[in-house]
Amino acid sequence: MTRWLMLMSFVLAGVQPAVKKAIPAPAVPADAPSYTADGQMKFPADYREWVFLTSGLDMSYNPKATAATHSVFNNIFVNPSAYRVFVKTGTWPEGTMIMLEHRGAEGNHSINVRGLTQAQDVTGTEIHVKDSAHMKGGWAFYNFKDTGSAKLIERPAACYTCHEEHAAVDTTFVQFYPTLMDVAKAKGVLSAAYLKEIEAKTAPAEGGK
Repeated sequence: MTRWLMLMSFVLAGVQPAVKKAIPAPAVPADAPSYTADGQMKFPADYREWVFLTSGLDMSYNPKATAATHSVFNNIFVNPSAYRVFVKTGTWPEGTMIMLEHRGAEGNHSINVRGLTQAQDVTGTEIHVKDSAHMKGGWAFYNFKDTGSAKLIERPAACYTCHEEHAAVDTTFVQFYPTLMDVAKAKGVLSAAYLKEIEAKTAPAEGGK
């Protein structure tokens, strides 16, 4: 039987030949990372519309660090699509961008006579990105000097080893994000390295009771 006759028999019998439908590619979030033609990361100008995670004052991971001559606030934001996935699953999806914004601290500003407030000028921005299609190992760091684009911070920069050795979840410092720490605990995603550090800190001193 010819192909034409076979098709006609399907039609006459009221049976349509099966048509394989193409599976659409996953939609790329509107807040996904963007790059220039030469591979530099474009500055996410709307990051202050992202989800605010936390703010730190005069933080340092170096136990030998001396006190700075002036105080600095560190503000952390994450793109909304990544935040929603983390809250639901406890994992960071591809396309996660965690922005670190540096601002100076001011005292005796306006009517404030005690404590510190954040200065208007941003003194620096750094971003931690999960994008396996663009970098080996999935996660990478970029340091923006302005609002243009930034080159990849190459390994073996200290930021990589520090995050890999001490981060609570998937090389990110969720231990400093109070609104996400309960999520990480509930999902059971805290890293073994972080749990070991916490255990060592909370263990009684040798010879104590």
